Amino acid sequence: MQIEPLDPHGLSRLSALHSADAARVLARVRDAALAGGTPHVAPRPVIDASWRRVMRIGIDPDRSTSSELLPAGELEHRRRATALGELLPSVSQGLITVVQASQQIMVVTDEEGRVLWRDGDRGVMRKADGICLEAGAAWSEETTGTNGIGTALELRRPVQVHSAEHFVRTLHDWTCAAAPVHDPRNGRLLGVIDVSGAESTFHPATLALVESVARLAEAELRDRHVRSVERLRSVASPILCRVGGRALAVDSHGWPAAVTGMPPVDRLPLPKSFGAGRRWLPSLGMCAVEPLPGGWLVRVEEASGPGEGAVSRVVLDLSGRRRTSVTVSGAAGQWTHELSPRHAELLYVLSVHREGRSAAELAADLFGDRTRTVTVRAEVSRLRRHLAQVLAHRPYRFADEVEVEVVPPPHPADLLPHSTAPAITAARRLPA
Repeated sequence: MQIEPLDPHGLSRLSALHSADAARVLARVRDAALAGGTPHVAPRPVIDASWRRVMRIGIDPDRSTSSELLPAGELEHRRRATALGELLPSVSQGLITVVQASQQIMVVTDEEGRVLWRDGDRGVMRKADGICLEAGAAWSEETTGTNGIGTALELRRPVQVHSAEHFVRTLHDWTCAAAPVHDPRNGRLLGVIDVSGAESTFHPATLALVESVARLAEAELRDRHVRSVERLRSVASPILCRVGGRALAVDSHGWPAAVTGMPPVDRLPLPKSFGAGRRWLPSLGMCAVEPLPGGWLVRVEEASGPGEGAVSRVVLDLSGRRRTSVTVSGAAGQWTHELSPRHAELLYVLSVHREGRSAAELAADLFGDRTRTVTVRAEVSRLRRHLAQVLAHRPYRFADEVEVEVVPPPHPADLLPHSTAPAITAARRLPA
């Protein structure tokens, strides 16, 4: 039987084959790839990249998928701490009837790939116990190799993994489709919604279903957030009417509810340790912060002398596989901001080119297209709202007086693994 190379839609073509035939095709692809040969049928790019990552980690493809379960107290703590708990009724309503009818299970994990909840067909859940797909188990790529949950976390986008596309042989009888859920209030990854079952239950539409449920969960969080900001606005507006100078009221995620004496801001990035008192913020300088019901009153202080609050050092931490951050420090203190994937790419390119880059050069670096200058200018503008004292323009660059340190991943090939920017893919090929 002649099979075309598997492109990103290759699973749809395999679904036309008998289940056993499809499994054999994927098994031959995997075996050839792991042996260092060239398979007659190329794996899908997303699977090939994942296999390469887990081989670098050193995972044994013949190991079991068992992991040490979280203690009951820690599991309950994680369930209570995540916003996914609030969304569980909506998630279950969207999926549970379908997964039960198709003899599958629904799994919800946190951002580390730890299983928090699962539900669905009882027989399938008993089989899932045999591969440790149970509450408290670890399902990141680092612990379990290529799988729907771990690979979706790694890529921060929906992914379907079928049969022998799983790196560990124990999972070849399974199929899974998973989609990450992000918190619209701060962009942070909350976890993953996954549907898993026997490989004979595979259907390419499952991925679209899981993704739609994940998007509905994010929409519900967004609606709740809008209502909370409205409540804060009703409290803060009378207060701001009596405050002189520049001030704003923000919620606990930095979203403004009201502002006075200054142009409106989209969002004020807040450090994790943010609290009442005098606080230095890179986008505003020194501020006086007071608590409000559901947020904070932030009053901007005028600088008392030259250089107050100036940034002296920036640490760009790219060592994590999923999270990246920038830490800025100076005489007034230290502040850490978690970066979006695009902003991490931008700061990395500017750290390499301290002399600066034009909008056209950055467009080529990020998109391979020098004409996409409007997109670049918009992204840099958003980034400068967070790091106003760090970045200069004409050309875009780190401020001359700022010391910049980049903390790279252990292996160059793991640099911003989600990125397809030409400058990043070229950097991954550099020798260690």
